[in-house]
Amino acid sequence: MTRTVSQVLVDGLSELGVRQVFGVVGDALNPLTDAIRRTEEMDWIGCRHEEAAAFAAGAQSQLTGRLGVCMGTVGPGSVHLLNGLYDAAKSHAPVLAIAGQVPLPEVGTEYFQEVDNDLLFRDVAAFRATVTAPQQLPGLLEMAVRTATARRGVAVLTVPGDIGDLEVPDDRALRFFLADHSTRPDEPELRAAAALLNDAEKVTLLVGRGACAARDDVLALADRLAAPMVLTLKAKEGFEEDNPHEVGQTGLIGNPAAAGAMEDADTLLMLGTDFPYREWYPQGRKVIQVDAVAEHIGRRVPVDLGLVGDVGPTVRGLLGHLSGERDGSHLARAREKYAAWTKGQQRLADPEHDRSLIGKVRSALDNRDHLIRPEAVAAAVDQAADDDAVFTSDTGMATVWLSRFVRMRGDRRLLGSYNLGSMANAMPQALGAQLLDRNRQVVAFCGDGGLSMLLGDLMTLRTYDLPVKLVVFDNRRLGMVKLEQEQAGLPEFGTELDNPDFAAVATALGITGIRVADPEDLGSAVRRAFATDGPVLLDVLTNPEEIAMPAKPTLAQGWGFAIAKVKENLRSPGE
Repeated sequence: MTRTVSQVLVDGLSELGVRQVFGVVGDALNPLTDAIRRTEEMDWIGCRHEEAAAFAAGAQSQLTGRLGVCMGTVGPGSVHLLNGLYDAAKSHAPVLAIAGQVPLPEVGTEYFQEVDNDLLFRDVAAFRATVTAPQQLPGLLEMAVRTATARRGVAVLTVPGDIGDLEVPDDRALRFFLADHSTRPDEPELRAAAALLNDAEKVTLLVGRGACAARDDVLALADRLAAPMVLTLKAKEGFEEDNPHEVGQTGLIGNPAAAGAMEDADTLLMLGTDFPYREWYPQGRKVIQVDAVAEHIGRRVPVDLGLVGDVGPTVRGLLGHLSGERDGSHLARAREKYAAWTKGQQRLADPEHDRSLIGKVRSALDNRDHLIRPEAVAAAVDQAADDDAVFTSDTGMATVWLSRFVRMRGDRRLLGSYNLGSMANAMPQALGAQLLDRNRQVVAFCGDGGLSMLLGDLMTLRTYDLPVKLVVFDNRRLGMVKLEQEQAGLPEFGTELDNPDFAAVATALGITGIRVADPEDLGSAVRRAFATDGPVLLDVLTNPEEIAMPAKPTLAQGWGFAIAKVKENLRSPGE
């Protein structure tokens, strides 16, 4: 039986194991969504905004390693996909976007809603093509899927409105050939790297997401080198727990122990990371970088030796060339410093802290309304959440609190817009994650600014009865922007948010809403949220003046913050 263009596309995606497609229905997509309706193995997930659809598809891809799929119809519908697709591209997540287009005879006439999709998606997509004849299938679909999968990025296939219902003459089986592979450097490069490491007295590892699949190998290497292990945020889920070498993160969300471990080393070994912040790399150290992508080598910091290959086989090759016993003092100092910092952070999360003398002084200075400390919120969620929970976090202060107070123990997973840095990602990513497994706990750390950007897709959670737990850090601020302004010596401006009662909004939408304003009620509210079936929005009124100290605060930042506070206090009421 001959199939239509739409049916070939949908059948091919079903063969790949795609079980949900996210988007908003309409015009050019109608033949495709009808084909999904008639396919038992696949569900259409109707979102309220295409940006949420793209974030949800990208989240599924990051969690499974398989292709995620979203759709946007003609013109504005496809334009709305862009931000979520950029996040997928920067997260190296294979995602296929199917975009609608005006009928072929109208292309190029400035027809209603016409957008040049091939041009629009040029920067974000590794593959983009427009189906102009049914004879191009299934070949174009195969090329799109292969490219997205091999390049770990985005492919966009545009289908005009008059093409979807046409029959495909060469109705053959699809051939994707998506075999996994791994690479490792040649022996001379491995021996050269081992020689540098053998000569080094103090080695520190900077470990990223690209090393997570090689956890045992990396731990063995750290043990052989007696090296402290600094983690990027995306490596938390692979290396944070049961790791005697871990010293947390560096950078603005990091801690002094991690920054010190990098500064004190004479050799820095980077494994599977493209950590972008140049100012946080130590100067004048030997640097060895291992990355599967050749163009990543040396683009953040000058390296003495680059090894192009997957972390697992590369590290196994290195281990065979390392020699000698290592002095463990470098590791011991870093771990001791990390333990002291962690203990101090735990005091901030302790409800008794507010009753101490220091806590009362702080409240008098910067928390006169006795609002809840965000550290306490994150710590309470960490205790209540399952050991296999999936966490998502909005960009900004919500990510800071998660990084410091939520441990990736057990089989926990972590998602965020950690490369693109978009707002509004946590809730739609949680939506996609929950649809993979309705019985697995999914927790979204939402900023109030981020949540309100895509607030409409709370309805998607309700429509599909997805039991996501949304934790809203409701400080009525764009908190990270506020901190950036003040560190630069600028008074806070444009960051205040006129928020509704988010719990009441959720309740009006048919979602359980819980609002917490009293620190005494925090623990019971968190426990109630996690014990409640179905979606829950926990709206916690947090202190907007709470700041997170960076790993190595500078004198300039301190002066800037002090000057900003003076300016804020001197502003007249009319300013």
